[in-house]
Amino acid sequence: MSESLPSPSSSAVAAPPVPPMAARHDHSLLMHGEQRCDPYYWLRDDARQDPAVLGYLQAENEYCQQVMAPLQGLQKKLYREMRARQKPDDSSLPYCYHGYWYVTRYEADAEFPRYERHPGSLEAPVELLLDAESRAAASDYYELGSLEVSPDERYLAVAEDWVSRRQYRIQIRDLQQDLWLEESLESCSTEVVWAADSRSFFYIRLDEETLLPYQVWNHQLGSPIESDRLVYEESDPSFYLSLEQSRSEQLLLISLQSTLSCEVWWLPLDTPHGEPVCFLPRRRGHEYQLDHLAGDFYIRSNAQGSNFGLYRLHADDQRQTGAVESEWQCLLPSRESVLLQQFELFNQAILVEERQDGLSRLRQLTLAGDEVRAVQFADPCYVTWLGYNPDPASVEIRYGYSSLTTPVSTYALDLGLGSQHLLKQQPVLGRFDASAYGSERLWVQARDGTRVPVSLVYRRDLFVAGKNPLLVYGYGAYGLSEEPDFSSSRLSLLDRGFVYAIAHVRGGEELGRHWYEQGRGEHKLNSFHDFIDVTRGLIAAGYADPGRVFAMGGSAGGLLMGGVINMAPELYLGVVAAVPFVDVLTSMLDDSIPLTTGEYDEWGNPHQEADYAWISRYSPYDQVRAQAYPHLLVVSGLHDSQVQYWEPAKWVAKLRHEKTDNHWLLLHMDMSAGHGGKAGRYHHLHDVAREYAFLLHLAGIAG
Repeated sequence: MSESLPSPSSSAVAAPPVPPMAARHDHSLLMHGEQRCDPYYWLRDDARQDPAVLGYLQAENEYCQQVMAPLQGLQKKLYREMRARQKPDDSSLPYCYHGYWYVTRYEADAEFPRYERHPGSLEAPVELLLDAESRAAASDYYELGSLEVSPDERYLAVAEDWVSRRQYRIQIRDLQQDLWLEESLESCSTEVVWAADSRSFFYIRLDEETLLPYQVWNHQLGSPIESDRLVYEESDPSFYLSLEQSRSEQLLLISLQSTLSCEVWWLPLDTPHGEPVCFLPRRRGHEYQLDHLAGDFYIRSNAQGSNFGLYRLHADDQRQTGAVESEWQCLLPSRESVLLQQFELFNQAILVEERQDGLSRLRQLTLAGDEVRAVQFADPCYVTWLGYNPDPASVEIRYGYSSLTTPVSTYALDLGLGSQHLLKQQPVLGRFDASAYGSERLWVQARDGTRVPVSLVYRRDLFVAGKNPLLVYGYGAYGLSEEPDFSSSRLSLLDRGFVYAIAHVRGGEELGRHWYEQGRGEHKLNSFHDFIDVTRGLIAAGYADPGRVFAMGGSAGGLLMGGVINMAPELYLGVVAAVPFVDVLTSMLDDSIPLTTGEYDEWGNPHQEADYAWISRYSPYDQVRAQAYPHLLVVSGLHDSQVQYWEPAKWVAKLRHEKTDNHWLLLHMDMSAGHGGKAGRYHHLHDVAREYAFLLHLAGIAG
C-alpha cells in the first residue's frame, strides 16, 4: 500500500511521493528443520559496490527527502536553535600531566577541535599537538580515536578513522622536529601504549574479515612494520581484546573480555621485549578488571558476588601464587543491593563509582577500604562519574555530574578536607533556565510484577495532565545503564511541550547485575515487555496524550523498537529507530559479521536449537506481519561495522510489503557514515533535527 503524507493539521497532499518497492528474490535459510524465506537477502553487499543495492538505497533516501520536503523549514529552524545553544569557541577544562597543561579548544564554528598543551603553566607558549579540523577537511568522515604522547614527551601517536568502519590508522608525529614519521599502521584499534623508553609502542590489529581486535603487536620506531613483534594473539572470537596502561604507568595490561568472563595479561613497560604474564586464567562466569599502583594489584571481581567486590594483591604475591583468589585481600565486599561499577586509584585514597536503586554515586575510601565520605546529590534522577584524573598523586580529584535539568558539570573534591567546588558547567546559550523544567523518577509495574524505574523531564509551564506528547526512550542491553543526563538538543522538544521519558528496562544494569541477567538471552522478552508496560503506565498516570505517544532507540535500542512495534503497534503514533539491530537470527548465524561471535552470551547462539527458538520469538525482521504499524523513521549508515546497513534496509523493505496502513515508512541511509552517524560538533545536529521534525510534525506541532 502506498504511503501518504499524514496530516495532523488537516492539510491535504494531492499526490504523495511513491515509495520504492524492493525487488523480492527467493532465498531460503534452513536451520533446525525450519526453513525461513528471506526475499530481501540480496540487499547484503559486503563490498558496498553493487549498483542494484546502492540504487535501492539511493531511492529510499530520495523518497525520505521527498516526503519530508514540507518539513525542511522546520528542520532548518531546529538545527539553528540547537546549534545556537552551543558556545562557538568552547574549550575544555585544562589539566596537568607530567608537567604539561593540556587543553582542547574549538575555534569559532569549527566542527573539530585543536589539541594543545603548555609546558609548565597555562601562561607558557602553546604547543599544537593536532589540528583535527584540518585533518578532517579532506574526508567526508573523520574521527579521532586517540592521542598518546610518549613518556619522553617527544612523540605523539595518533589513531584516526576516515571511513567510519572503526578501522583506525596509527601515525606518529615527532613533536620536536614538527614532522610525521613514515610509518603508518592500518586497520587498528584506537589503543596505543608506549614502552617506557619511548622507542616503541604496543597496538592492536583487527581481523581483516570480522574486524575483531585479536592481536597485540609491538612496533619499534623507524623499523619496517613487517618486523613488528607479535606479543599476544587471541584465538577465541568470543573475546574482545583491549590495551591500557596501568595506573602506576609501569605495566601494559592486555584485557580479554566476553559477555560472561574476562582474562588479563600484564607486561612491564620497561621490558617491552618480554613475554606477558596471565594474571588469572579465564573461567566462565568470572569477570574481573585489573589495575596496579605502588606495588599492588587491585581487582574488581564478581567471584564472591554478582555485583562485584574490590580486592588487593601484592605484585610479588601474584608471581608466587599465580593470583590464587584465596590470597586476595578484600577491600570492599560484593553487596546485594549495590553495584560496584568502577574504581580509581590514588596515592592517598580509592574512589569508587557505584549504583544503588538505579542511581549512581561516588564514595571515597581509604587504601584499606574504609569509607571516608560519599558525594551526595539532590536531584531525583541524575548521573555522576569519575572524571579524568591522570595523576595518582593528586589530592584534588575531578568528578562529573549531570541530570535531566543540569548541564554536564565538573567538580573538584579535596581528598583531605572533603570540600567540593564547581570547576566548569557546560554553557547553554540563549534563554535556558534550569528551574523552568521538572524532573521526576517513577516506578512502573511490569506485567510480571517487576517494578521498572523511569526518569522523565518536561517544561513545567507546558505540562497539562493527559495532554502532552510523550517520547519514551530505551536501550536495555549489554548491561549498559541508560543515564538520565542533560541534552541541550532535547530542549527543542521540551520547549514545544514534549514529555521525555527514559524507560530503564531490564537488560541494562540500573538495578544491579540481576537487572542485566533478566534482560538477556532467554529472558530478552522482558526488555520489550518492560518498555511496553512503562508506556502504558505513563499514559495511565497522565504523562501523555494517548494519541501522541512516540518511541525512540538506537542500535540494541533499535532492536527494542523493532520488537515493540511488532508486539504493541497501537500504542505509538511514531517511532525513530537508529541503526537498528533487527535481523537477529540471520546475523547471529553468520560468524563472519563483526560482533557476532562475541555476543552469543548476550543474545544466544542460534546454532543451538533452544537459543534459536527464543530469538525467533522476538527477532523483529522475522516477526514482521500484516498489521498496521506506527509512522516509522529508520536511520542507518552504509559503513556501519556494528549493525550492518542491510539489516535496516531489509527491515524497511519487508515492512513496506507487509504493513496494512498508509503511515510514513522512511529510511535515511547516510552513505558516508557508520554506526555513530556523522562526526563533528555540529554535523550530527542535522540528523537530530530530522528526527525531531518527524516527531513534531506527527504531534501536530508546526514549529
